Amino acid sequence: MEKNFIDYIRIFCRSGHGGAGSRHFRQDKLTSKGGPDGGDGGRGGHIILRGNSQLWTLLHLRYYKNVLAENGEKGMKQNKTGRDGEDIIIEVPLGTIARDEETGELEAEILEDGQEVVWMKGGRGGWGNQHFATPTNQVPQYAQPGEPGVEGWKFLELKVLADVGLVGFPNAGKSTLLSVISAAKPKIANYAFTTLIPQLGMVAYRDNKSFCVADLPGIIEGAAEGKGLGHRFLRHIERNSVLLFLIPADSNDHRKEFEILRSELEAYNPEMLQKEFLIAVSKSDMLDEELRAAISKELPKDVPHLFISSVAQIGLVELKDALWKMLQKENE
Repeated sequence: MEKNFIDYIRIFCRSGHGGAGSRHFRQDKLTSKGGPDGGDGGRGGHIILRGNSQLWTLLHLRYYKNVLAENGEKGMKQNKTGRDGEDIIIEVPLGTIARDEETGELEAEILEDGQEVVWMKGGRGGWGNQHFATPTNQVPQYAQPGEPGVEGWKFLELKVLADVGLVGFPNAGKSTLLSVISAAKPKIANYAFTTLIPQLGMVAYRDNKSFCVADLPGIIEGAAEGKGLGHRFLRHIERNSVLLFLIPADSNDHRKEFEILRSELEAYNPEMLQKEFLIAVSKSDMLDEELRAAISKELPKDVPHLFISSVAQIGLVELKDALWKMLQKENE
């Protein structure tokens, strides 16, 4: 499964060159030297990005290293315009962004199914000599060349679209929680970095409502500098409305664990701290009231928290209620 999840692709793209205008003069059996009738060149092919909600990875583009759109055809006699170059449509999952390698500039962002963005425009076709006839120059010998297409190395990058992002150290119980509250079946095992790719799960809520939760690869100290799964993990958090910090009850220092997670997010992108936060203390079926009170005192006062157990099904209804309330607040 891990090999099938590709969230970063580097490709070379070139849109089509515009066709040259025609430099032609009308000739038939009755006319040996007629006026200009050179047609315009056709437009070069565009490279277009299209959102496809059935895709969840960039895997299908892995070996698609050169994307070369067709050139427009030259103009023809009798004022006939050359054929436009065929456009290339690249289907991508929702949440894909396109960047230029050299400048790093964001060039396109796909967020909706069926959304189309002309990523790289084809060159315009040149005008034929018919456009350049004037009363003083009735035999124009000039026609425009077509405009060149655009080319360059590009990046396509996928950022998972989900309402809630599960944030926590490796082995905090994120996969187990997702498997219990949704229909997702992530790989679960008792060792670090079981989750190497984002797992999405739809959580059913009251009155046929639902929201999407992403179990993201575990964060570690230094993730913002690229340690562990580093940036590959952190970029998937950027689009989540609410961040659910999962801290296991058996952690040595609950407050410190939360602060490390928060500081890694801040180091990567300070805007992450503008999101709604919720702390869930997992594996809390082993806690009595005294231990819960002690852990509550440790945790920051400005972030709401609750105690849950995925295995014992404790606190999960309250967790869904809290997340739904936060999501509605964000939407407002």
